[in-house]
Amino acid sequence: MTTSISRQQVSTLIERDGQVELHPGDDLFDSPRYSLDLAPTRISERRWNTWHVAALWTSMAICVPTYTLGGVLTAYFGLSVFEALMAILLANLIILIPLTLNAVAGTRYGVPFPVLLRSSFGITGSNVPALIRALVACGWFGIQTMFGGMAISLLFGALSESWRSLGSAGDVIGFVLFGAMNLYVVIRGFESIKWLETLSAPVLLLVSLALLWWALGKVSVAELLASPPTRPAGESTVGHFLAGVTAMVGYWATLSLNIPDFSRYVKSQRAQVVGQIMGLPLTMFLFAALGVVMTAASPTLVGYTISDPVTLIGAIGEPWLVIVAMILIILATLSTNTAANVVSPTNDLQNLAPRLISRNRAVMLTGLIGLLLMSHELLKRLGVIVSDVSVEAIYSNWLLAYSSLLGPIAGVMVVDYFVVRKQRLDVIGLYRDGVYPAWNAAGFIAFCIPAGLSLIAIATGRLGWFYDYGWFTGSISGGLLYWACDKFSRRRAVSGVASNA
Repeated sequence: MTTSISRQQVSTLIERDGQVELHPGDDLFDSPRYSLDLAPTRISERRWNTWHVAALWTSMAICVPTYTLGGVLTAYFGLSVFEALMAILLANLIILIPLTLNAVAGTRYGVPFPVLLRSSFGITGSNVPALIRALVACGWFGIQTMFGGMAISLLFGALSESWRSLGSAGDVIGFVLFGAMNLYVVIRGFESIKWLETLSAPVLLLVSLALLWWALGKVSVAELLASPPTRPAGESTVGHFLAGVTAMVGYWATLSLNIPDFSRYVKSQRAQVVGQIMGLPLTMFLFAALGVVMTAASPTLVGYTISDPVTLIGAIGEPWLVIVAMILIILATLSTNTAANVVSPTNDLQNLAPRLISRNRAVMLTGLIGLLLMSHELLKRLGVIVSDVSVEAIYSNWLLAYSSLLGPIAGVMVVDYFVVRKQRLDVIGLYRDGVYPAWNAAGFIAFCIPAGLSLIAIATGRLGWFYDYGWFTGSISGGLLYWACDKFSRRRAVSGVASNA
């Protein structure tokens, strides 16, 4: 949270070593668009180094959904194990491009994601893409909290017979407990998040390597990698592979948008670029590979195939293993959930009304929305309703599809900052009315056309290629449309001035 500073009449900016610092005056303190929570970080607050950024990504990448990615690609996209692992590695190398580019403005100006959106979508219009991002995050928050709650329930069940007697109700209680832990960390502020990520990253990485080494003795890697793909014989390898890559890019499509929420605390551009390169691709590949190997080893371990690590470890049944593993899964899921799924909606909800929605209120709203989105699963576990829809089905289908619609926003953000604005923002203007438009038509045209084509493809089955490669088609077309709209508006403005003269 930005610290309070002395009042001055007019806001000023200073620049040092490529970073810009805002000193707000009464003109901003009196603006409804400004609040201390959304204000740019001071240069003295930008203390994250390369290791902190790498630790952030390592901690976020090691989580239950990452563990299941190999299974998702083989089951839903028809890839072989080797193709699935290559798709995960390639996708995470690709997603580094928008991640590092969109992080630049946060590190230079210290502004969070929803405030940066004011440049491309307008002061008021920024709420539309921000809330789209927030809804996805709340959905992921609910799913990750469900996994964390299951781990808490298994941990307590290994320690207490009376807890085991609760059955699925224990998962619901665990959900509430785990959700409260997440919200508490974010309320404590970014130093608490940095401490959590820095602590958990090396522990989780070492445990993942140890588990991988242990599991390799239970399965033949050569046979696993040589296993045939599940797609129908004769179908194109390229098409299935690119569709899988697109889905995996969509996995972090959300963070490629709101990465300024974190890069605003980084001390240099080099630290954010190198830290992201160090922390993301190999960690994702390693943990996804662990999931593939552990799933393949599960018939040897428990007699049948299990793709969920929480259920697998619970089925093994060794109390000491359950206790240790659940503590680590709780730590992994907590570090992922707080950073990836609570920080962004907290800032995005505050952007709606900076003076009315404080950080604590926004955190509570995030938790409430996540609870509502998971209410179906919670009621099912309590026995109130009967349904065949699982957490895994929700995760594998609508959230990944929804994330693919975020490509146009990423394209618009990159083109706006690097091409249209030439890496120059009027920071003071971002926090008051009159400098940037309330609604930027170019941003909405560039977003709505690609998003509309994706929705048409989903509804009608036509333009399937546009949806299958949705993040690529969306981000490229969105960026090009935004550039074209900006060119048109500038030419129109010039011609209008000339005609008036």
